[in-house]
Amino acid sequence: MLDLLNSFAELVSGALGSPWLWVVVFFVSALDALLPFMPSETTVITVAVLLGQAAGSLVALAVLAAAGALAGDCLSHAIGRRAGPRALARLQRGERGQRRYEWVRDKLARHGPTLIIAGRYLPGGRVAVGLATGSLRYPLRRFVALDALGASIWAVYSVLVGYLGGASFAGNPAMGLLVAFGIGLATVGLVELGRRHYARRRDRVDQASPT
Repeated sequence: MLDLLNSFAELVSGALGSPWLWVVVFFVSALDALLPFMPSETTVITVAVLLGQAAGSLVALAVLAAAGALAGDCLSHAIGRRAGPRALARLQRGERGQRRYEWVRDKLARHGPTLIIAGRYLPGGRVAVGLATGSLRYPLRRFVALDALGASIWAVYSVLVGYLGGASFAGNPAMGLLVAFGIGLATVGLVELGRRHYARRRDRVDQASPT
């Protein structure tokens, strides 16, 4: 495992001086809003680990990642506006995808700002939130403002996770990557557990309420 991470770290380290790496960071951060398998957070964390103590480059990484994430989310929102709810329901293939879309649609009416800011931490959340807010005609200016805040928080968080991993194991980038990825996975897991706990609690309240 560590040998594989070392090889990966060496490969990325060789590209740190190339402007194309920053182009990749931007587009991967953007495309994750439409293609949930794109490793946007992994990419940002990896680059942050390998940048180490280069404060200026870390700031640039956060800005670029946030800009890419915002651009991708706005594109997803625009597609949602153009396609409409029925077309989007067909795009969410499978029972799991349809449930995710319906969950986002229902929660958007109650907790729109929180969902737009924090939805990106849920598996497939960026795709579902972007398409749902567009299809339901969520106010564009409000969406952009909230999403810009959410994208900025996500980018800073990802860079900080990478920075902490790199700083903890400055002479061993593979261990730095391992620690950073562990922190990232733990954060996503905690967010998902919190969502499930809230959903169960809400269901109990709804069942107890008189009809």
